[in-house]
Amino acid sequence: MTPDVRDRADSPAGAGRRPADGCPIPEPSWDRALRLIGRSDEVALACHVTPDADALGSMLAVAFVLRSLGKRVVASFGDRHFAVPRLLRFLPGQEMLVPPEEYPPAPELMIVFDCSTFERVGLLGANAASAREVIVVDHHPSNSGFGTLDLIDAKAAATAMLAEQLLYRLGGRLDRDIAICLYAGLVTDTGSFRYSSTTPAVHQMAARLVATGLRTDEIARELWDRSPFGYLKVLANALERVTLEGGLVWTYVSRVDRAAYGLPYSELEGVIDIVRRTDEAEVAVVLKEDDYGDWQVSTRSKGTIDVAAVCTALGGGGHHNAAGFTSYDTVEETMAKFRRELRKVS
Repeated sequence: MTPDVRDRADSPAGAGRRPADGCPIPEPSWDRALRLIGRSDEVALACHVTPDADALGSMLAVAFVLRSLGKRVVASFGDRHFAVPRLLRFLPGQEMLVPPEEYPPAPELMIVFDCSTFERVGLLGANAASAREVIVVDHHPSNSGFGTLDLIDAKAAATAMLAEQLLYRLGGRLDRDIAICLYAGLVTDTGSFRYSSTTPAVHQMAARLVATGLRTDEIARELWDRSPFGYLKVLANALERVTLEGGLVWTYVSRVDRAAYGLPYSELEGVIDIVRRTDEAEVAVVLKEDDYGDWQVSTRSKGTIDVAAVCTALGGGGHHNAAGFTSYDTVEETMAKFRRELRKVS
């Protein structure tokens, strides 16, 4: 699908109070988004494949708001094996999710959350290509701008911040379920408020969400303090083979590693956070083989290296300090390509 920004909306939606944080997205773009939503009886929502808390949480939060406005809402993500990751099954609103095969083939309006490229829509790519209008809501600097309307703010710490903006502009109000979804996205994409993206606006948003009565300790336990025993075994294998090459530290987790302990792919999200602690390395890489034999590559930088530039060159994208891509090559071939692109930006 190619960008085609067509203003065919003719009935504005009601705009509500919104936070005073400010947003660099032009007001005419927000206004057009409200008109598109206002005229649509059904709104189809999507987020990126193998969703994280920011993608799924942002999508579900907006789904709640649209449903409260009387819209028919359908939400999904385009994974071949459609399943919400175990760590995110505490998020409310999952009754609104449908598998890709039940998604509208040609939505009147489709809103895509946290997708930096069209490819990240996965199996819902054909649906997006057939949609009359596609609104992209995202915060990745590498976003290719593939919607008919793009609401992209690269300075936002999380897509959840843009989802909250949309909520208020639609006239919605925070409740506990919506706040849980948004808080999960905000707290994960800021690294528990440790990353440099944690601005005063981030803390102000967190305060609004916590004020609804959500339990931050319960959310933290679900996100970070739970794992099956097999995860420890798989992590041990990954750390046993970890390699330090100058300023690069990397390892991998294969399907065979996971199968030995019955560990789902979705349990591997935290491996990169262990590897990235290496003092001697500026860049960390973890290759994770999914259930189909493809390698999902996570990368992290401590600030000097722009890993988003590296990953974008390899077909992925992300942020300066956190990015990823998919590889269909072997581990050795993938790392050879990564090193070559890394040298270009070092």
